[in-house]
Amino acid sequence: MDYIKGMTWGWIGNSEDWRSNEAERSMEEMTNLAINWTAIAFQGLQETAHSPDITFAEPPMVTDENVRWAIAKAKSLGLSVILKPIVNVRDGTWRAHINFFDKDVPCEPTWSQWFKSYESFMLHYAKLAEDTGCEMLCVGCEMVQTERREKEWRDLIQKVRQVYSGIITYNCDKYQEDEVTWWDAVDVMSSSGYYPIGSWEHHKSRIKKIVESWQKPFFFMEAGCPSRLESGSVPNDWNKNRGQIDMDEQRVFYEEMFKFFHGQKWFYGFMLWDWPAKLYRLEDASENDDYCVYGKPAAEVIKSFFTSNKIAKR
Repeated sequence: MDYIKGMTWGWIGNSEDWRSNEAERSMEEMTNLAINWTAIAFQGLQETAHSPDITFAEPPMVTDENVRWAIAKAKSLGLSVILKPIVNVRDGTWRAHINFFDKDVPCEPTWSQWFKSYESFMLHYAKLAEDTGCEMLCVGCEMVQTERREKEWRDLIQKVRQVYSGIITYNCDKYQEDEVTWWDAVDVMSSSGYYPIGSWEHHKSRIKKIVESWQKPFFFMEAGCPSRLESGSVPNDWNKNRGQIDMDEQRVFYEEMFKFFHGQKWFYGFMLWDWPAKLYRLEDASENDDYCVYGKPAAEVIKSFFTSNKIAKR
C-alpha cells in the first residue's frame, strides 16, 4: 500500500452538488496538493440515535450514479479511492451516540434491528466499491457506542469480505484507538486525528504503542482544523468561533502534526478533512473559516509535506 497522501472529497454528499461542472473543477483543484488518494465520503441517515432504520442513496443524499461518477473522476485523475459511506442522524445527534439497550427488550428498538439495517447499507456500498475498483473501503466512522458489539462487527466485516476484495479499514474516533477490540478483523487501523496543538508528541507515542500491539498498518482516516481563532485547541469542533478567521491557526496545526508523524515507519499516512464538491472561489479563500485549505497558507504546508522525497512507498 502506498503512503496515503489523501484528502476527503464531497462531504456531506448532496445529489445537487455532485456530478456537476463545479464538482469536476473541485476535484481537479484538489489534486494540486500532490495527493495520491482520496476518500469519497457521503451519508446515509437514521431519524434519531435510537432509530434502527437507515435510509441511503435517495435524493437529496447522493445516488449510486453520483457515487460512481465521483469514483470514476478520481481514478481519471490518477487517485486511489477509499469509499467512505457514513451513517448520520437526521436530528443532528452525533453518530457516536447511536445506541440501544445491551439486551433486547420488547417494544424497544434493538441492536439486532440496527445491525441488520447497517449491514444492508454497508453491503450495498461494498458491492459498489468492488464493481468500481475502489482500493479501500471504510466500514464505519466514529461509531463509538457500537464498537462494544464485537460479534456484530466481526460478522459484518466477514460478510463484506464476501463481496469486496480490497483493503478494509474502520475509522475510530479520536482518543478511542485502544477501545476497539476487533482490530484484527480489518486490514488497516485508522482513526480521526483531531488532536490539539501542543499534544501531538504525547498522542504519537500513545498511538504507536497501540498500533504495534496489533501489528497492523495505521493511518489517520481524518485529520484537519478549521481556519478559525483557537480552533487548534479543539480541531474537531466545527462550530467553535465561527466567523473569527485565523489562517495561522490552521497552518500551525498542520505543521505540528506533520512534524511529529514524519518518518514514522509504523505510520501510513493522512486522509485530511476535507474538500467540498462545491468549492468557494479562490478570491474568497481569505473569508472562508472552514476545514477546506483551498487558497489558504495551510495548502502550501500540505503540498510541501506530500511532495517530500522522504515519504516512501510501503
